[in-house]
Amino acid sequence: MWRVSFLFFMALACVSFAPAKSALAAEAGDYSGHGVAMHGVPKYAEDFSHFDYVNPDAPKGGAVRLSQTGTFDSLNPFILKGVPAGFLGLTFETLMASSRDEAFAEYGLIAGRVEFPADRSSVTFTLREEAHWHDGTPITVEDVIFSFDILTTKGNPFFRVYYADVTGAEDLGDRRVKFTFSGSNNRELPLIVGQLAILPKAYFENRDFEKTTLEPILASGPYRIDLVDPGRAISYTRVSDYWGADLAINRGRNNFDALRIDYYRDDTVALEAFKAHEFDWRSENTAKVWAKSYNGPAIETGLIKKVEILHDQPTGLSAFVFNTRRARFADRRVREALALVFDYEWTNKNLFFGAYTRTRSFFSNSELASAGLPSAAELALLEPYRGRIPDEIFTTEFIPPKTDGSGKNRSSLRAASKLLREAGWVVTDGKLVHGETGAPFEFEFLLQSGGAFERIVQPFARNLERLGIVVNIRLVDTAQYQNRLDNFDFDMLWGGFGQSLSPGNEQRDFWGSAAADVPGSRNLMGIRNPVIDALIEAVIVAADREALITASRALDRVLLWGHYVVPLWHLRAYRIAYWDMFGRPEITARYDHGFPSTWWVDPARLQALESGETNLDK
Repeated sequence: MWRVSFLFFMALACVSFAPAKSALAAEAGDYSGHGVAMHGVPKYAEDFSHFDYVNPDAPKGGAVRLSQTGTFDSLNPFILKGVPAGFLGLTFETLMASSRDEAFAEYGLIAGRVEFPADRSSVTFTLREEAHWHDGTPITVEDVIFSFDILTTKGNPFFRVYYADVTGAEDLGDRRVKFTFSGSNNRELPLIVGQLAILPKAYFENRDFEKTTLEPILASGPYRIDLVDPGRAISYTRVSDYWGADLAINRGRNNFDALRIDYYRDDTVALEAFKAHEFDWRSENTAKVWAKSYNGPAIETGLIKKVEILHDQPTGLSAFVFNTRRARFADRRVREALALVFDYEWTNKNLFFGAYTRTRSFFSNSELASAGLPSAAELALLEPYRGRIPDEIFTTEFIPPKTDGSGKNRSSLRAASKLLREAGWVVTDGKLVHGETGAPFEFEFLLQSGGAFERIVQPFARNLERLGIVVNIRLVDTAQYQNRLDNFDFDMLWGGFGQSLSPGNEQRDFWGSAAADVPGSRNLMGIRNPVIDALIEAVIVAADREALITASRALDRVLLWGHYVVPLWHLRAYRIAYWDMFGRPEITARYDHGFPSTWWVDPARLQALESGETNLDK
C-alpha cells in the first residue's frame, strides 16, 4: 500500500532469512570471508557453486510480459519524490546479496570479501576487480563512499534512519572500503551496509540527484532499461556481457532475455488482459478474485496454470492504520473501540471464502510473534516499564475480537460504545460527538483508486456508522496517494509492513519516535513512545538468536496493546497464475517464490503454448 524502499526491494524484502551451521566460526573473533550471517555462520561454504533453490543449468532466453497497477513518473527509486517504475532492482546492485533460504545471510556481490572485528564495530569490504558499470568503467571505492554519502544526505529519509549508526566510510586502498560504527553494539550493521546500493559518482556529477528523472541511471546489474513509455510501460534487456553472470550467487538466475511491464489503471482490467494473454504471469492478492474470476477457456484447458506456493516467509502486518497525529485517534481507548467494530469473521466468510487467517502479531507467521503471556525472559525486558505500558501486557494474551460471522456483532458494538464514552464521546441525535467540544466524530479513509479494497472498507464503515461515526471513503490516484502517504496527510488507511526473520534497524523507521515526523518514513501511525524506542534498540543489539526472539516478542506485545492498527489477515502461500511457458526449480526457496529471478522460459512449453497444445505435464 505504501511505497517499499528500494533497499528492501533489493534485500528483503524486504527484504532477507534459522541460523545455519558451518565449519566456519564467524563469531569467535575477527572475521574475514565470502559471506556473513546475522547469527551463527553462512549456510553456503566459500567454494559453493550455486544456491540450492536454483537450476544452475536453466536455459537463457525468451521475453516475459508483466503488469502493474497504477503509474510511474521516475526512474530514481532512491529519493522521496515521484513514483518509481517497477522492477528497477533488476538494474542496480548492492555490495552483498541475500540468500532466500536463510534467516539473514549475505554473500559477496560487488564486494567479494567482507571483514569485521569480533565486536562488529566496523566492516571492511574488498571490491571485486571485475565489477564494472554498464558503460565498462570499473566500480570503485570512490563510488561506494559517494553512494553512502548521497543516500544518507539527499536520498529517501529512510536511509538516514537505517544507516544512523554508521559514522563514516574510509578508502583503505587496494579496492578496500571501511565503514565505522558508533559504539551501540549493533550487530546487524555489517549486513545492512552490505545492502547498500552502489551508484556511479561520475554519472551524478552534473545531475541533480534529488530530482525525478525518466533518464535511465547508469547501473551495473544483470539488466538495463531498454524502453520507457512514461506512466504506461517499461522494459528491461538482459546485459549480454554482465560482469557478475558467473558468480555462484547468480548461477541459474536472471534467465530471461527481456522483461516488459505494462501499467493498468484498474486491477480488474489487468486481470482480463492477463486472461487474453496480454501478459504472462500474475500474482493474485484478492481471495474473491482468485476463487471466482480465474475462468475461461485458457484456464479450463490448462494453458493458464494456477498454483499456490507455500512459504515460510514472515507475513508481517496488514492492517487498517490509525494516524495518531490526528487528535481523534490520539486516545488508545478510541483506537481499541474502532478495532472492536471490524468484523473479521463476517469479512473472511463473505468476501474471502474463508481463505485467510486473522493476524495476531506484527511478526505473524514466524517464531518472533508473541503468544500467550510473556515468558520470564520477556518479563525481564518489560517489567522496568510497568506503569508506562498497558497493564494487559502482563495479564492478558492479545487476541483480536471475534464474532460469530453473522454480521450482527452487537456485543462488540456495546463494548466499543463503552470505550468511546470513557474517552469523552457521546451520541447526540444519532451522531457521535465530543462531550466537551461538540465536534462530530468524522474521518476520511484513504484508498488508492484501481484496487479491490473499497468493498472491504465499506462494511467496516457501515458498522462504525451504527456508533454514530461518519466515515468518508476517499479514492485518489497513485501519485496523489503516494504524496499524501509521504506527508502523513490521512486519517486512516490500509497499510502493510513487511518483516524478515531478522528484524533490526528498519524497526526504527517502522515504529521509532525519531521517524514519526520524517516525511516518507514508514511510521505511518505517528508512534512516539520511549518504551517502544527502547525495545527497538533491544532488538537491534540482541547478542544471539534467542535474545532477538525475546526482544521481538516483547516489542510485539507493546505494539499490539497500543492499538495503533486494526490487524487484518495473512496467507501462508503465494497465489500465482501464469501462462504455461515457464520452467521453475524443483526446490523453491523457503522465503520467496523465485519469480523472476530463478524461473525461465521453457522452449518446449512455449512452442506447445503457441500451437495451442495443452496438458503438457501428462
